[in-house]
Amino acid sequence: MALTKTTEIGQIEIVTAYKHIQVRTDTVVKEDGVELSRSFHRHVVAPDISAENLALEHADVQTIANSGIWTQEVKDAWAAHLASSG
Repeated sequence: MALTKTTEIGQIEIVTAYKHIQVRTDTVVKEDGVELSRSFHRHVVAPDISAENLALEHADVQTIANSGIWTQEVKDAWAAHLASSG
């Protein structure tokens, strides 16, 4: 009877006008290869993330972030939004 617990990227979505990257991480518990449970954790990556913190994200998230979705216009709009809600 072998129990295993793994984490995997379950879903990546681009959400909001500010092109936030929403990441769902699945935690899967299996016994002898049969899934017993699955739980989810979500986090959001905003356009103002530092290069150091982006480097800590999953490679797929980095690829999306570096694909050009965060144009200067998007970054400026996000910064203005933060400043106005401050």
